[in-house]
Amino acid sequence: MSGEPSSQPRSGAQAVERALSVLRCVETDNYGVGITELAQRTGLTVSTAHRLARTLVEAGLLHQDPRTERYLLGPALVVLGRKAEQRLGYQQALPLLEELAEVTGESINLGIRARHEVRVVLDVVSQQPLRFSQAPGSRVPMHVSAMGKCLLAHGGDIDGEIARLGELVAATHRTITDRDQLRAELELVRERGWALNDEERNPGVRAIAAPVIRSDGGLVAAVAIQGPTVRITDDRLPELAELLEGTTRRIAPLLTAPLTR
Repeated sequence: MSGEPSSQPRSGAQAVERALSVLRCVETDNYGVGITELAQRTGLTVSTAHRLARTLVEAGLLHQDPRTERYLLGPALVVLGRKAEQRLGYQQALPLLEELAEVTGESINLGIRARHEVRVVLDVVSQQPLRFSQAPGSRVPMHVSAMGKCLLAHGGDIDGEIARLGELVAATHRTITDRDQLRAELELVRERGWALNDEERNPGVRAIAAPVIRSDGGLVAAVAIQGPTVRITDDRLPELAELLEGTTRRIAPLLTAPLTR
């Protein structure tokens, strides 16, 4: 990416967007990011990236490793995250996801919308030796995710939702990349109340998901059961869908923040 244009006016909103881009960049790298790499990834000049990084370090939102000088997420985010987890109801929802994992024997995720992706918020890992899980913070394109399909199908006008996705990139040979086919799939999800990811992101992995909808109609999240195709078979889908429906109905009153696009 090129450096920032010198003619672009500075504003408070622009500064916030740049700071957020720095945080997102560091978030995706478990080993930290150096200042030159940070500037390249965000499209900022080195001096601007350094100034923003230092400000975020002072606020505790970033931490700079004194040995490597690389930037990592900071301790203040732990405090903020725990407060948000409690206020938004995720802390109360976790035991219900653990119960679902125990009953099904599979990994469970709760995800929310992050623009054109699903962000995993909660994860309960299966105790089976052969399993599939996604760590909290993971992001997945919506069209290759059972949770994403739920969020799209119940997020409003289906055609508008599909149009906002942009190109439907294939992750496997089973990924839906045709818009008409995706529209039909989302209409089916809306009709039956659950979505299936049938090896559309990872070969050998299936997921079934249902939306979390409050009594006032607000869409707040989606919950998925995921595992190997040898266990999540067609004959199990009705049972898993029923278990999902019961779990999402119990979780819905606990979650307070409606989804944003």
